Amino acid sequence: MTTEAVAEKRSVGRRLAGLFHGRPRLQVGALLAGPLGWLVIGYLGSLALLLVAAFWTVSPLSGELDKTLSFESFEILFDEPVYRDIVVRTVTIAALVTVTDAVIAFPIAFYMAKIASRRMKAILVVAVLLPLWSSYLVKVLSWRTMLSADGIINWALEPFGLTGPEFGNTAVWLVMSYLWLPFMILPIYAGLERIPNSLISASEDLGASPLTTFRRVILPLSFPAVVAGSIFTFSLTLGDYITPRLVSNNQFIGNVIYNNISTNLPLASALALVPIVVMIAYLLVARKLGAFEHI
Repeated sequence: MTTEAVAEKRSVGRRLAGLFHGRPRLQVGALLAGPLGWLVIGYLGSLALLLVAAFWTVSPLSGELDKTLSFESFEILFDEPVYRDIVVRTVTIAALVTVTDAVIAFPIAFYMAKIASRRMKAILVVAVLLPLWSSYLVKVLSWRTMLSADGIINWALEPFGLTGPEFGNTAVWLVMSYLWLPFMILPIYAGLERIPNSLISASEDLGASPLTTFRRVILPLSFPAVVAGSIFTFSLTLGDYITPRLVSNNQFIGNVIYNNISTNLPLASALALVPIVVMIAYLLVARKLGAFEHI
């Protein structure tokens, strides 16, 4: 490289440095241009195409897409009872998984944040994260083996004259509650750690019972963290199709979308909008309840 080329390159660098110097908004904009561009094109663009495809139809004779405006797919979703049942089943299981994980996660997170020693806290954090290091499919297949007729659950319950849950909605609830539990524990743990111990001590000094302290102090301050965890558990359950396919014979939203994506794209797109609408409604309700005020 010649001396003139090096000098010109340095001059361009100085001009760029001068352009960004003293302009923090321009610096932030340049830094976020790539990620925001990917978000707009890759994510929001895909959602826009999904919305457009929901208004197409499939020719019953040729099976080809007819890209004229039509509400046929939405009419099928509203008129056919089977699709209403699938939506209700999926939302119900997602709600049950969220409540179950919240009930299980809260005492674990509270012990980690407020009671455990520093060493025990580190051990518990690793224990919570450890299941995330293994394959999702391996965990589901392990549960499928345990829930089978000759699995360890039936073997353990057989002396008591009991049987474990067969493949179905209960199995989906159990497996998904296990899968998404770490996603509930970690946000609640982070939220509880931000609560000063002095507030809890002050409540006890004023004569409040442990239940009152939990209801009036701990729960309101940790509620945004619970909502953050519930967003993960609820949304992941809504969109999952592998677990229902492996441990249940019932249809869920994800299964129907997967089965129709190559044969009836408009119907699959219309059904894919249901979890999006449900999550938007959930977030609006959470915001109305003040879940995001202290995040």
